[in-house]
Amino acid sequence: TGSQETLKNSTTKKYIATIKWFLRWATAKKYNTNMAFVNFAPKLKTIPNNVIFLDWEELMQLYRYEIPAMRRQLQSVRDKFLFSCFTGLRHSDVEALTWENIKENHINIVTVKTNDRIRIELNNYSRELLSRYERGEGKVFPPMTNQKMNKNLKILCEMAGINTPVMTSYFCKNKRIEDVQPKYMHIATHTARRTFIC
Repeated sequence: TGSQETLKNSTTKKYIATIKWFLRWATAKKYNTNMAFVNFAPKLKTIPNNVIFLDWEELMQLYRYEIPAMRRQLQSVRDKFLFSCFTGLRHSDVEALTWENIKENHINIVTVKTNDRIRIELNNYSRELLSRYERGEGKVFPPMTNQKMNKNLKILCEMAGINTPVMTSYFCKNKRIEDVQPKYMHIATHTARRTFIC
C-alpha cells in the first residue's frame, strides 16, 4: 500500500471511504458506539483521472501484432481484450461468456455486474476472434483473473509498441505531481470498454 507520504490523495479518499463503510456496518451491528467518524471528511485535492483508450490505429496495431511463439499464452489475453473492445462487454462478462450466449449474428447475455439482459450485434472483428476457438459446451475463452489479465495486458501492449507518452496529474497531500509514462503502463481490462465507447 505504500507509506502515507507516497499515497495519492485519491487513494487516501478510497481508503477513508472503505473504513467509514466498515464503521457504519459495525455501528449497525452494535459493535461500535463512537460516531466521530461520521463527520470525518478531510479536504483532499484530487484531479479526475485521464480517460485512457486505444485509438483506431493502436487497436489495429494490437490486433495485427504477431505474438512470438514463446509467448503464445498472451494470445487469449489479446483475444479477450480485443473482444471487449469490439463488443463493449466488461471483463467479468467475457469471462462468463458461454457458447450458448453466442447466436448466429449476436450475443445474448445477462451481465454479471448489473443483471441486465443485453443483445450485442457481432461485427467482423468479434466474429473473427470467436472463430479462433472451438465451439462446444462451456466457456468461450480460457479463464483468467482480472489481476493476471491486467499484468499480461501491460506486457502484451509493450511488446506491440503501444507506447504513446501519457501524462497523468495527481496530488499527494498538497503537492501536485505530473507523471509521464508510456500508454501500455495504463492499459487494463476496463480500457477495452472505454475504447469501445470512444
